Amino acid sequence: MKIDFNKDNGLVPVVIQDNRTLQVLMLGYMNEEAFEKTKKEGIVTFFSRSKNRLWTKGEESGNFLTVKSMDIDCDQDTILIKVVPKNVVCHTGSFSCFGEKDAKGFLYELEDKISQRIDTKSEGSYTYSLYQRGINKMAQKVGEEAVELVIEAKDNNENLFKNEAADLLYHFLILLKAKGFSLEEIEKILQGRNK
Repeated sequence: MKIDFNKDNGLVPVVIQDNRTLQVLMLGYMNEEAFEKTKKEGIVTFFSRSKNRLWTKGEESGNFLTVKSMDIDCDQDTILIKVVPKNVVCHTGSFSCFGEKDAKGFLYELEDKISQRIDTKSEGSYTYSLYQRGINKMAQKVGEEAVELVIEAKDNNENLFKNEAADLLYHFLILLKAKGFSLEEIEKILQGRNK
């Protein structure tokens, strides 16, 4: 599909979305030159209406937006770009121009943190120490947390139940990392089953 840059004086709105969490980060505008530069470099460049020039997000702050995918809407006059943000996005210091990080999608951030602690052999980290103990211990821990969740499900303490559910998810993510799989792969399986 081709973008229609003629509808609004050569500019089209661009919605920027976090590639993993899907949180909307900001809205900007592109002309055809900004669009082509973004496609070529893989870093988001807008047309700044206030500066009246091309403006690469992060050119001053270093908080660049690395492009993961670009899609055009059905009317061919709006672009959706999924990105990996480097640090905060908003000039106010907020994660997003629409506020702080949403809890939705945090599992991906946690998955990244788990991977980082394992990959860098983070001494003193519970995550890395469990990983060092081997696959059997990690699998056993997932089993223990699942049993604890079942036990709490039979009682009426909502706080304990939610905390055991969180413990199970955390240890499950460690086991996924150890097995070389990602949360996204599991999501795709679930999505495929949803008919």
